[in-house]
Amino acid sequence: MRSTRKYSRAAGLFYLATFVSIPTLALYRSVKSPSYVVGPGPDTPVIVGVLLEMIVALAGIGTAVALYPVVKRHGSARAIGFVASRTLEAATIYVGIVSLMSIVTLRRSGVGSAAVATAQGLAAQYQWTFFFAQSFIPAINGVLLGSLLYQSGLVPRWMPVLGLVGAVALVATWFAVLVGIVAAVSPVAAIAALPIATWEFSLGVYLTFWGFRESYVTL
Repeated sequence: MRSTRKYSRAAGLFYLATFVSIPTLALYRSVKSPSYVVGPGPDTPVIVGVLLEMIVALAGIGTAVALYPVVKRHGSARAIGFVASRTLEAATIYVGIVSLMSIVTLRRSGVGSAAVATAQGLAAQYQWTFFFAQSFIPAINGVLLGSLLYQSGLVPRWMPVLGLVGAVALVATWFAVLVGIVAAVSPVAAIAALPIATWEFSLGVYLTFWGFRESYVTL
């Protein structure tokens, strides 16, 4: 049981670490502006945001790797799928932050107004990578891990139910944004993301402080 407690605590801490990027909503506001690439900056908020997203990407992989030794006993295919999904999510996040750092590089090089269109293209690329990496893939994660935890009983079942409900809401809103019915940044999109965010945060807290329900652990 000691080894499973280590896994659960590590997974919980990694889950909580995935919330450190929340400030990027404010930190990236300037770099997305058309005037940023021809202005004086500042670059520091962008760099801080990029570092936070790097932490999120690596912590996301950490959640899957830490959970794998335990959840694989209840469904190896889904457990492997969860690791793969988290890895894809992390890779897509890195594509997005490379786009933002490219804008910073253009500004520092003093290209001027000739780079405005390129910078806006890179900002749009970041927006779409965020849309896929942090608005769609979390739903896949919710289905894979939620079904495993619900089946296994390793955590209270209301948690994976919340994750599965959140996954449905997220996918429905994602398609609505994709076809232009709902704006990507809107109250509707924010509300749709709340269940999946609550699922991940509550799971992080539960695994960190309580761990798996020992009577359901398959040794």
